[in-house]
Amino acid sequence: MARKKKGDPVHGWICFDKPLEMTSTAAVSKVRWLFQAQKAGHAGTLDPLATGILPIALGEATKTVPFLMEADKVYSFTITFGTTTDSYDAEGQVTATSDARPTREAVEALLNSFVGVIEQVPPAFSAIKVDGKRAYDLARQGIEVELKAREVEIFDLTLDDFTGETATLTLHCGKGTYVRSIARDLCAELGVCGHVTTLRREAVGAFATKNAITLEKLEDLVHRGAALDALLGVETALDDIPALPVTQDEASKLKQGRDLALLPRQINLIAEAQKARREAGFDEFPDTVQAVLNGTVQALCELREGRLYPTRILNL
Repeated sequence: MARKKKGDPVHGWICFDKPLEMTSTAAVSKVRWLFQAQKAGHAGTLDPLATGILPIALGEATKTVPFLMEADKVYSFTITFGTTTDSYDAEGQVTATSDARPTREAVEALLNSFVGVIEQVPPAFSAIKVDGKRAYDLARQGIEVELKAREVEIFDLTLDDFTGETATLTLHCGKGTYVRSIARDLCAELGVCGHVTTLRREAVGAFATKNAITLEKLEDLVHRGAALDALLGVETALDDIPALPVTQDEASKLKQGRDLALLPRQINLIAEAQKARREAGFDEFPDTVQAVLNGTVQALCELREGRLYPTRILNL
């Protein structure tokens, strides 16, 4: 006999506005507890010193986490000049100080050089694994590690505010981009010391500040028995994945793990959506299709040679 899962079968996403000093793991645990959900996960870790958007998946939504990990992100951050730390944020130890300060014009003149596909070396205090160990664990032990540069894509970098002592910027970037590395490299180009003192994630794909919920608001909804009001659909993480309407019979076949032969018009519909997706700059999961019945995702599939093959079944 199968063991009964603990918790309730809650399915969907919470666009969580993570508060300062809470870890991403603690945020997931708290949201799962509030919903008494059987399963939970998150898409994209936020440092304890960062605030903002942390998408948290409940139930069947956890099957769509990989698609959100590839999404664009938007950050707002402040660099304070005069001091450099080993982690390039306020959590680290001071490694250098300087009285040099940049001008607004000097900062603005450099921003375009960071836009596009660039080579970026991750900070030593990062979650990247080196010989099976996290880089930040090695760094905290005083072990020097040499992380290789990798390509990241920056869509936009703008200066929002400048005081002489601080610069506040907005970054729109692709996956794998480190804000602290942007700050490090910008300060190096300016010839000044500096580190990130505030960091807020404003958006992850379709998850943004406009549909975010704070811990206090979520706790209030739970107290009033209205927690489901905060729940976003499982498909929220799939906003750029082509959707194909299917019949009840087709949905049943897919849920049984059987593939479907598609009609020419269905193939053309998917091809047009995939072309639009590529032109918009999305190159991950190029063959993935949502099979949708009456607005509900039934399965994630791959289109191969005119047939639709289910790869992930969603039990909603």
